[in-house]
Amino acid sequence: MPAKPTQFTLQTTDPENLSDAEAAAELASLAAEIARHDALYHGDDNPEVTDAEYDRLVARNRLLEAAFPALIRADSPSFRVGSPPSSAASTGHFGKARHARPMLSLNNGFSPDDITDFVTRVRKFLSLADDALAEFVAEPKIDGLSVSLRYEAGRLVQAATRGDGAVGEDVTANIERVDAIPKTLLGTVPDILEVRGELYMNRDDFLALNAQQQDQGGRVFANPRNAAAGSLRQKDATVTGDRNLQFFAYSMGETSAEIAATHWEFLTALRGFGFVVNDLSSKSPDVDGLLQSYDAIGRARASLPYDIDGVVYKIDRHDYQARLGQVARAPRWALAHKFPAEQAETTISAIDIQVGRTGALTPVARLQPISVGGVIVSNATLHNEDEIRRKDIRIGDKVVIQRAGDVIPQIVRVIAESRSGNETAFVFPDRCPICGNDATRPDGEAVRRCSGGLKCAAQLFEGLKHFVSRDAFDIEGLGARQIEQFITLGWITTPADIFALGSHRDAMAELDGYGAVSIAKLLAAIDSRRQIGMARFIYSLGIRQVGQATARLLALHYGQMDQMMLALNPQADLTAVHAELVEIDQIGAAMADDIISFFGNADLYQIVQQLRAVVTVLPPERPANDSPVSGKIMVFTGSLDKMSRAEAKAKAESLGAKVSGSVSAKTDFLVAGADAGSKARKAAELGITVLDEAAWLDLVSNAGTDSSG
Repeated sequence: MPAKPTQFTLQTTDPENLSDAEAAAELASLAAEIARHDALYHGDDNPEVTDAEYDRLVARNRLLEAAFPALIRADSPSFRVGSPPSSAASTGHFGKARHARPMLSLNNGFSPDDITDFVTRVRKFLSLADDALAEFVAEPKIDGLSVSLRYEAGRLVQAATRGDGAVGEDVTANIERVDAIPKTLLGTVPDILEVRGELYMNRDDFLALNAQQQDQGGRVFANPRNAAAGSLRQKDATVTGDRNLQFFAYSMGETSAEIAATHWEFLTALRGFGFVVNDLSSKSPDVDGLLQSYDAIGRARASLPYDIDGVVYKIDRHDYQARLGQVARAPRWALAHKFPAEQAETTISAIDIQVGRTGALTPVARLQPISVGGVIVSNATLHNEDEIRRKDIRIGDKVVIQRAGDVIPQIVRVIAESRSGNETAFVFPDRCPICGNDATRPDGEAVRRCSGGLKCAAQLFEGLKHFVSRDAFDIEGLGARQIEQFITLGWITTPADIFALGSHRDAMAELDGYGAVSIAKLLAAIDSRRQIGMARFIYSLGIRQVGQATARLLALHYGQMDQMMLALNPQADLTAVHAELVEIDQIGAAMADDIISFFGNADLYQIVQQLRAVVTVLPPERPANDSPVSGKIMVFTGSLDKMSRAEAKAKAESLGAKVSGSVSAKTDFLVAGADAGSKARKAAELGITVLDEAAWLDLVSNAGTDSSG
C-alpha cells in the first residue's frame, strides 16, 4: 500500500500577492517536497501522491519561479531529473551506471492551449516560415520505469535505470532475465547503440502478482508501475524473470553511427532490430493532428492492457531536435500531454461541518467509499456554502469525484439525471456545531466563521496543534492525540496551560501510555521552550494571514513584544494602527485588518498576555547596528540593474533597516531604480532623500555582513 501522505499544503495565493520573503519560503518548501516525492517515485518506487498531485506541485513551483526569477534556487526542481540512485545502489546490491547522454525528463502540458503554445515555441525557435512543414510524432506515455539499454556489436552489455538523469542503477543482471528485451539485436546495427524505453507490467499480470503476494504474506504493490519497479530491483534476478515484465522502446541515447534522419524512421529501425514499439504511435503535421491523436489514444486507454498517463509529442526531424536542445532538465523538442485526473462516481451519504483553527466552517461530503487513482476515497471538501449552492449539491446525490492535485478529493459535478427525488438539500448552519456560538459571514467573504474563538473546542484544538508545531513552539512529544486528551480532561484551555502541565504529573501517570520516562521527556520538552524568539511567538498565535515571513516582519518592526502589545491593545487608535501596519513592506490592508482584529479581541489579547507571563519572548536580532541604514525606514521602487529588488530589500534588512512598501513622512530613504513612478514623486514632495542604485550600493558597500536576524 502507498505510504501515508505527509501534511503538506499546496498554496494557491496569486504570486502577485506574495512578498519576496513569502515566495522564497514557499519555493524552499516546494523544493524539499518535490525532492522527497522524486525520491519516493524514482528511488523507492513507493509514491505517496498521484501524478496529478505531483504535477500540481511542479506547476506551482514553475509559476513562482516565473514571477520571482531572482529567487530561483540552486536546488530548484526545474534543474533536476528524477532522483539519485536508490539506496540499493549505494549499499552494494546495484552498482551505479553513468549515462553517456543524460536521460532527460519532460515538461508537461494539460490543455489544447498548452499544445498550441508548444508547437508555436518550437516553430519560432527554429524560425520556420508559416508554410514550412514541421511534423511531430505522438506516442502513448507509458506509466512504467524508464530504462536505458546499451548494446555493443549488437549485444546487450549494460542496462541502467534513469536515476537522477546523469547516473542510474546498473540493473543488467536483472534485465537479462526479462524476455521482452532482446539480448542480441537483429540486422545491421551500429557498434554502439543505446536504446531507451519503458519497462512495465500488464494489468492482468499485476493483479495476479498481488493475489500471489497476498497469499504468501508478501508486499502488495499499489499499482503496475510500482510492481514493475519492485520486480526489476529484486536481489534474486530469477524473480525478475518470473514477473513477465514488458518493454516499449521509444528513444535513442548514444550511438556510434546515424540510424535515421527522423524519429519516425528510428522507430521503424527499432522494430527491425527486434524491439517492440507502440503501435498507437502516429505522425502529425500540426496541432490539430496531435490533438486528434491524443483523443484517439485517450479513448483507447481503458481497453489497453497496460497503464498510460498521457501522450508524448516529439518533433520528428533529428536535426531539429539537435538545434532545439534542452532547457534545465527537459528537451525543448518534446512535451508530455497529460490526461486529466482519474474520475469516479459515488454517492454523498452525508455532509458534515468541520471547524478550523481560525473558526472557518468547512462543509465536508461523506462519500460511499470508492477507489480513485488507486486510493480509497471516503470524503471530499465542499469548500463553502456558495460552492454547495453553485453545484446544487444535495445529500443522496450521485457525484463525479477526482483527485486533481488536492490531497483531499473534490467533487467535479452532480449527476442530476440520476436523482430519485429522495435527495435532501443541505442547510448551512448559522451557529457553530461545536460550541453553539454564532457563525457569521463577513461582507465580501465566502466563509462563515465561529465567533467563539478559543472558547470553541474545535478552534482550541486546531489552534493548539498549530501552537506546538515545528515552526511555532516546536514542543516534541505534544501532538494531536495528547492535546485532544488534555483538552478533554480540562487541563488545557489556553496555550499558557501547556506550561502548567507539570502540576498534573501524578494524574498523567494514571493515563494509558504515560510512563515515568515519557512524562519526564514531555515536561522537559515543554520547559525547554520557555524562551522563544519573537517571530516564532507571533507565528504561534495563529493569526489569520500571518505566516512565518509576516511574523518576522512584525517582530523586526516592533522590536519588543511589549511595544507590539502596547501598539495593538484593544483600546488603541485603530485608524493609526492600520496606517502603521500597511506601511510595513509586504503587509497589505486585508492582512492589517486581521492583525488588528486578533489583538482587538479582548479575550484573545488577555490569552496572549497570560502566555507572556509564563514564557520569555526574545527580541529579534538586529544586525549591523552601526550601519548607515540601521534603524532607518527604507522604500525600494523601480527596476534595479545590479541586484533584484528582493536582494536589495534583504540586504537592507540585514543591515538593520526597516523596509516599507509605501512612502510617508517617516521614510528616511527611497531607493529609486528605472521607472520609479509615483513613489519617487511623493518622496520628492516630502523632501525625503532619494538614492539611485549607484548611491545605494555606495552607501552599503562597506557596511557589516549579512545576517538572517
